[in-house]
Amino acid sequence: MRFSASILSPILGVLCTLCCVGGAQAAPRFPPPLGLPSVLHPADNPPTPAKIALGRKLFMDRRLSHNNTFSCAMCHVPEQGFTSNELGTAIGVEGQTVRRNSPTILNVAFVRQLFHDGREFSLETQAWGPLLASNEMANPSVGYVIERIRQLPDYRGLFEQAFGGRKADMQTVGAALAVYQRTLVSGNSRFDRWHYGKDRNALSAEEKAGWAVFSGKGGCTACHAVGPKHALFADGKFHNTGIGYARSMGLKTRYQVELGGGARTEVGHEMLDSFEQSLPDVGRYEVTLDPADRWAYRTPTLRNVALTAPYMHDGSFATLEDVVAFYDQGGIDNPDKDPRLHPLGLSAAEKSALVAFLKALTGDNVAALARDARRAAPVVGRWSGRDPASVYSGRH
Repeated sequence: MRFSASILSPILGVLCTLCCVGGAQAAPRFPPPLGLPSVLHPADNPPTPAKIALGRKLFMDRRLSHNNTFSCAMCHVPEQGFTSNELGTAIGVEGQTVRRNSPTILNVAFVRQLFHDGREFSLETQAWGPLLASNEMANPSVGYVIERIRQLPDYRGLFEQAFGGRKADMQTVGAALAVYQRTLVSGNSRFDRWHYGKDRNALSAEEKAGWAVFSGKGGCTACHAVGPKHALFADGKFHNTGIGYARSMGLKTRYQVELGGGARTEVGHEMLDSFEQSLPDVGRYEVTLDPADRWAYRTPTLRNVALTAPYMHDGSFATLEDVVAFYDQGGIDNPDKDPRLHPLGLSAAEKSALVAFLKALTGDNVAALARDARRAAPVVGRWSGRDPASVYSGRH
């Protein structure tokens, strides 16, 4: 059986770092996919096949939620660009609403400040946020999660094998999930083959025109950075576009709602508020307490953006056409709006070309990564062991 280099290179790049010593080291032997830099791995959490397999299993396991129904993959669906195409904002256990859209975790290895507000700095610690959030996986404590994993018979010996005899604990759970997520690297898009690989036929004439808008009149590269050797299509910074402001201030907002069978309709926020009020959200200010950070959110990558609708931190735009129209109008005015945003005056042809260009940013191995995620053996039936809360209370 033969595999293409574009599929193997992220995994090989992970495995070859085992030979690195001292500090976070880039994989030196196997180049990353065209258009992306090498993945950096923490010195205290080098990747191994055992860690990757364990992290994949944890990622797909619904038993890690308090009521055995919810996994990481329920919000980051492998077949949906590792996000959720059906939901503007995520839904946790028992249908509880989460304030923000599920960001894709494709290429999350390159994100230095995690979540839309940048409140976490490491994949090793990030996972504990959703595991413990009452409206996500709803576990009551770190110890509760660890005790549950230790009781599950199909995890017996897996942590010890992956971590040199060490059992499941707060660090090893986070480390395994982090190592797996760093394998979700996707590049070698048609844009990469055209821009970096110099394949003049990789893009259509319209897509090339879209690149001209993206890098020129549209000013998109000011935040969605493209470098001389690689492109993350994100600057790692936080910007106020006005969307968070509009929602917080109760300004008129309209949303696309799917009715079923592919049919959609548009409704005003007042109709949705009758079902559930919007939760307060002032963005990065919640992390820094700096008024200048009100309603600012992290720039998302545009890689694989055609696969990761709906868009923006609140999932308020259903299509790329909606996103382009929003930026063409210059965002929504407010005292802290990013000064980079201003009306662009794009023609209909320029907007169409820009959307066509964005669709050329899809990596060539996304389907392979989704299939790899499903290698985690499904758990049939419900775990019938003792509840972790009763382990030390004498109850059986």
